[in-house]
Amino acid sequence: MATRTQILIPVGIAAVIIGIVGILAIPSDSKLESVEFPRGTIKVDDVPLQVQVADTEPRRIRGLMFQDQLPYDQGMIFVFEQPGLYSLWMLNMQFPLDMIWFDGQGNVVHIEKNVPPCKTAIETMTCQSIIPDGNAMYILEVTSGFVDLHNITKNSKLNIISI
Repeated sequence: MATRTQILIPVGIAAVIIGIVGILAIPSDSKLESVEFPRGTIKVDDVPLQVQVADTEPRRIRGLMFQDQLPYDQGMIFVFEQPGLYSLWMLNMQFPLDMIWFDGQGNVVHIEKNVPPCKTAIETMTCQSIIPDGNAMYILEVTSGFVDLHNITKNSKLNIISI
């Protein structure tokens, strides 16, 4: 029968290794203390939102990592140069999100609600990517509950006012 020490030492070593791997797995651009995001205004149906614009690769990599929960009238919009199957993950997020993928015409392609964050080293190792049902040009991240609060559906429409 193994002693308590014989069990705890390998578990402790494994935890340290997982933590180190998790830290090393973070893309270098996202390790920056702060990333400046341009601001813009959009509407989803008739709901206006002030958004941070992630329109470059470093900004898209960083996303909402390490930020505090947003009020329901704010979000982040990921802008891509061409339509594609763009996935997201919740690495180093501090709060759950609703995510909405839109095509180039502003039509909803996919909705994910209440996606939990991946904050701990173990969660980081198992953090899953969310892949949409179809090609998108824009992805909107908002605080969890936004989709239900504003009755956003596959029939909703994105209107870009300024980004």
